[in-house]
Amino acid sequence: MVPRPSAGPVPNGACRPLRTTRLVRVTESNPIRVYLVDDHEVVRRGVASLLETDDTIEVVGQSGSATVALREILELRPDVAILDAHLGDGSGVDICREMRSVDPDIKGLILTTYDDPDAISAAILAGASGYVLKRIEGNSLISGIKLVAGGHSLIDPTVASRVVEQMEMQRRSLDVICELTPQQRKIFFLIAEGMTNRQIAEELFLAEKTVKNHVTGLLSRLGLQHRTQAALLAVRLRGGEGTTAPPLAERRVG
Repeated sequence: MVPRPSAGPVPNGACRPLRTTRLVRVTESNPIRVYLVDDHEVVRRGVASLLETDDTIEVVGQSGSATVALREILELRPDVAILDAHLGDGSGVDICREMRSVDPDIKGLILTTYDDPDAISAAILAGASGYVLKRIEGNSLISGIKLVAGGHSLIDPTVASRVVEQMEMQRRSLDVICELTPQQRKIFFLIAEGMTNRQIAEELFLAEKTVKNHVTGLLSRLGLQHRTQAALLAVRLRGGEGTTAPPLAERRVG
C-alpha cells in the first residue's frame, strides 16, 4: 500500500492522536469502509446518515447485535468498526477483541455514552484504536474515523483525564498497601472477598473489635469511605497488575 500524509489536525480538541502506525491512501474511489454497531436503531441510522455525507467514507454494514456484528465484520473486513460499548447481547470491547484476534488490520473505535476509566482500559487491552463519547460533534467524528483509519490511536480528552486520575489513585493506594503489616494486608484482601468483620475475626483468630479497628484504619489510610470501595480497589490492583499488586491472603486450611 502507498503511504499517505496524516489525515490532518484534530478538530476542536475532540480527539487526541496518541501514536501513528502505517497509513493508507483514502480517496473517493478508495473510501474508508466502515461498519456500525449500536443497539439503538435511531442512533445507528443517524451515524450512518452522517457518515454518508462524506465521499471518502462508505458504510458497508450495520447491526444492533454483537453476535451478528462480529460475524458480518469478519465477512466484510471493513477498515474501521464503530462499536457501541454496551450492547444487549455483548459489548463493543468484546467484539473488538475477537475481530482483531482474527484480523488485526480492522480498526476498532468505541463510541459510547460513558466516560468510564475501566471501560477505556478494557478497550485499550482489547486493541481498540480509539474511545470517544457520543456527544462528539459530527465533523469531529468523521475526522476521528479518518485518523483511526490512517493508523492513529484516539481518546476523548475527558476520558483520558479520568484514566490518568484513576491510575494515580491506584498508584498511591498500592504504595499504602505495600506499607501495611502482613496482618493488615490479609484483612484488606479478606474485605475484598466480601467477608464481614466477624468472618475475618474467625479467619484470623482475632477479636471482632480488633478487626473493626483495623478496617476503620485501613479505609482511612486508603482514602475510602466504605468496604465496597476497598473491594473494587483490590480487584483493580489485581486485575491487570498481577505481578505488582500484593498477593491474596493465605487462607487457613481445614
